[in-house]
Amino acid sequence: EKGAARAATPADALAASELVVISQTDYKAMYDSLGSATGALKGRVLVNLSSGSPEELRKAGTWAAEHGAELITGGIMVPPPGIGQPGAYTFYSGSKPTLERHRGALEALGEIAYVGDDLGRSMLYYQSQLFIFWSTLTSYMASAALLGTAGVSPEEFRPYATQTLLDLADEGPMGFVKILTAEMEAGRYPGDENSLHMQAVGMRHVVDTFREAGLATDYPDALRALFDHAVDVGHGAEGISSVFEVFRKS
Repeated sequence: EKGAARAATPADALAASELVVISQTDYKAMYDSLGSATGALKGRVLVNLSSGSPEELRKAGTWAAEHGAELITGGIMVPPPGIGQPGAYTFYSGSKPTLERHRGALEALGEIAYVGDDLGRSMLYYQSQLFIFWSTLTSYMASAALLGTAGVSPEEFRPYATQTLLDLADEGPMGFVKILTAEMEAGRYPGDENSLHMQAVGMRHVVDTFREAGLATDYPDALRALFDHAVDVGHGAEGISSVFEVFRKS
């Protein structure tokens, strides 16, 4: 009704515009969809918003170039209902002049966050954000399940969980996103007030609580193991931000 028409073949779809926006499950899907029409790729700008690994995206750039096309990679940071709505944004990497040439069309999806010419860089940002998203929501679900064993409903718990998330991003004493960022930037992890050793002991208590409640302990136990490892390699007297070094050196 708004003018869109389904292309009969991949070649027809490619012929419709210089700009081709792709959003599929993964990069294999792009090869499956366009592999029979590589002759129609010449002169096209492929903007692929699919998920993958950074190296996978770089290889896709080589594949596109071999067929006369140019690849721009992206990771769109909202669920489908949010696309094109206020607050929507997408990480893009690749040629900035090419991206700018198509800015008007791509901004229909959301704000453009250009992160560099390395085709894999957009996916580093995308996967980093997804990890925060998934691990935070999974932690919330695990905590709600724990309280549920005492008859507390998820809705009863929600205001407290919401306040914790807001506080972590705030400027106050619980504003650990800002606090940890400064410590990671400086490479100094003070633990005078809250040592990692203390956090590790506390995490064992979390695991014990899940076990006593009859819940699966796989997820909290993985975090307990991470904290214990950080203590074992010498960060016990430092703060929780020292776990950053464990990730960097593992």
